[in-house]
Order: sequence, then C-alpha cells, then structure tokens
Amino acid sequence: MIKVAPFLPFYGQCANAIALYEKAFGAKVIELLRYSDANPKDRDKEGIAESDTDKNLVYHAQIKIGNQRIRMWDAAGDGSPKEPSMSILVTFETADAVKAAHEIMSEGATIVDPMCSTTYSSCCVSLIDKFGVHWWLMTEQTKK
Repeated sequence: MIKVAPFLPFYGQCANAIALYEKAFGAKVIELLRYSDANPKDRDKEGIAESDTDKNLVYHAQIKIGNQRIRMWDAAGDGSPKEPSMSILVTFETADAVKAAHEIMSEGATIVDPMCSTTYSSCCVSLIDKFGVHWWLMTEQTKK
C-alpha cells in the first residue's frame, strides 16, 4: 500500500513546531529521530555539523493529527527556506517501487537528494518535478 503525507521542512524550529501541534491539535508523536541518532554519512549529506546544537535538531519526525500523518524535519540552513515550504512524501513498500516511480518522475525534474539509503529508509530520493512540486519518494522500512 502506498502512503502519501505532507513533509514539512523547518529550519531549527521543528521541535518547537511539534510542541505547538501537540498543544493545539493533540498531535501524537509517532517517530522522532535527532541528527545525533542518524548515521554520520546522513548528517554530512544534510549539511548538519558535528556541533551539539546541530545534533539536537530533528532529523526525521512523524506526528499524527487525527488520522493524518505528517512528516517533518529540520533542514540545514540559516532559518530561511531554500526549497518549497512543503513537500509531498510518498511511502512505498519496496525499494523497487521507489525506483520505478523515480524513473517516471525524474523526467524534467531537479534532483534535490539523490537516491540513497538513510537511517530511516532503505531507499529514499527527493526531487522537484517539472511543475515545481517537491516530492520525497521512500520506503518506511529498511528490509526490502
């Protein structure tokens, strides 16, 4: 089954946003990884430094508001967005399904993050399609 969810970048404020959404909407945290939890190669790819402050930033979070899941993270940067302020995340059951969708979506697209495995996904890629929509395609598990 394919899952679709908003994927929201924050620039050092993700934990604060989660706290606000918990208070305002009763959001439940399903998953919360800090950059300190990430494989060092993932931190390097994201441009996150080795400082204690950066290690405490949110690497990958998932909350649930009602029945809707929302993914979010602290993107690297000075606080100003460098990419669209919202992404659409499509989670597939297998890496092969990610690769097939990527093959179709990549025509005329700008690759933001090349296909790779991460601490939270066995296959993940990010692109801005030819229409300007930012997509993340990934597996949720790390076995397939």
